[in-house]
Amino acid sequence: MAETRARPLSPHLQIYRPMLTMLMSIAHRVTGAALYFGTLLVAWWLIAAASEPNYYGAVQWFMGTVVGRLVLFGYTWALIHHMLGGVRHLIWDTGRGLGPAEREWLARANLFGSISLTMVLWIAGVLLVGGAGGR
Repeated sequence: MAETRARPLSPHLQIYRPMLTMLMSIAHRVTGAALYFGTLLVAWWLIAAASEPNYYGAVQWFMGTVVGRLVLFGYTWALIHHMLGGVRHLIWDTGRGLGPAEREWLARANLFGSISLTMVLWIAGVLLVGGAGGR
């Protein structure tokens, strides 16, 4: 009878230490899923804009609440982060930035850029359009 041996285990999180590029890959997938659900908010807003003024006012009221603004802020960050992650992958598709130092730099630039651009966009929006008290 053949001798049975235990099959080798696949490397898992117990072996690999979390790296920034690994976390950015996970974040890219999560932001993609968040954008799917955030698009439902955009559709809700567009349907309300095409409907009666009271319905549009209710949507605008919700988007003006603290929860609504947090959702919009998160949607903005997810959109920018996912876009910059796509640019990072486009760079990799050209065969550039594949070394360990370049991968780490691109991951840091993706994270820093998404946070910075989100903040700049929201600050500009508040200054140009007005905040919650501007209505």
